[in-house]
Amino acid sequence: MSLGQGGPDSQWDPWTPNSQQQQQPWSGGGGDTPDWAALAEASEARAKRRRLLFVGGGALATVAVAAAVAVAVVSADGSGQASDSPSSQLPSAAEIPSASAAAPSFAPTSAPPPLDPKDFISSAKKDTAALGPETLFPGTQLTMGETVYKKGPTADTTTCSSAAQQTLPKVLEANDCTRLMRVTYTKDDIAVTVGVAVFDTAAKATGAKSGADTKSIVKPLSGGGVSSFCTGAVCRTTTNSYGRYVYFTIAGFTNGKDVTEKDTAAFQIGDDLGKFTFRQIVRRGEAQASAAAGG
Repeated sequence: MSLGQGGPDSQWDPWTPNSQQQQQPWSGGGGDTPDWAALAEASEARAKRRRLLFVGGGALATVAVAAAVAVAVVSADGSGQASDSPSSQLPSAAEIPSASAAAPSFAPTSAPPPLDPKDFISSAKKDTAALGPETLFPGTQLTMGETVYKKGPTADTTTCSSAAQQTLPKVLEANDCTRLMRVTYTKDDIAVTVGVAVFDTAAKATGAKSGADTKSIVKPLSGGGVSSFCTGAVCRTTTNSYGRYVYFTIAGFTNGKDVTEKDTAAFQIGDDLGKFTFRQIVRRGEAQASAAAGG
C-alpha cells in the first residue's frame, strides 16, 4: 500500500543496500491518518528477515567449526589430507606409541652362575678345608632316623695300604691314594668300620672304585671298648665314591657270627654309615662353595 503520492511505490529496508526511506506526508490534523496496519505489516516483515539472517549465520558458523575440527583431525595424522580409508586400515595398537615407549631402558645384566659344590671336592687344589676323622665324623654318636649308633675308635694314615686288606692295597697304590681315614660305630652286637680313601683328583678316585672288587676290603677298626670283628667271619662290605673320595664299609658281629642275608641289622648299619659319609662329603663341598661365593 502506498502512503504517498507521486512516483513509484517504494519502501526503505535497513537490510537492503541503497534503499531509501520514503518520507510519508502526514498532517497532524484534518489530513489522512497513517495506515497503521500497513506499517505493522512492514515492520513484521523486516523482523522476520533479520531472524532468518541470524539463523543462517549461526548455521554457517556451525559448519565452519565442524570444518575446523575436521581439518584439525586430518592435520593430526600428518598427511594434511582427509582419508576415506575404512577404520580397519587405521594404525594397529602395536603401531601406536605407548607411554612405556618413553621409559628408560637398561642394558641386561646376568648374575654369575652359582659355584658347583662338587668342583670343590673333586680336586685337591680346591678342596683345601680342614680334613680329618673328626671333621667328617664329629661327636660321640650318630642318629639315623630312630636308630642311634655309638661312635668308637678312629684312625688316620697317609700309608693307605696299611689300613686295607686283600686286593684293596694294590688298588689304592695304583691310583695314588694319599690318605685313608677310618672310624667305627656300634649298635648292640654289630659293628661297622667306615674307611675314607682320599685322592688328588676325582679321576683317580673313580679309577680306584672301578678297580675294586668284592675282595677289596678296608681293615675293621676295633679297640676303645669295641671287640674285634670281621677277622675270620663273613661280613658285609660296600664300596662307593664321590668327588676325590672313595668310601668303604665293613659290617659284622662282634661275637664272631657270620652275616647272612637274613641279618638285616648288619645291612642297615652299613647302609646308614655309607649314606652319612656321602652326605658329609657333599656338605664339605657345599660349605667351600658357599665360602668362595661369599668371599
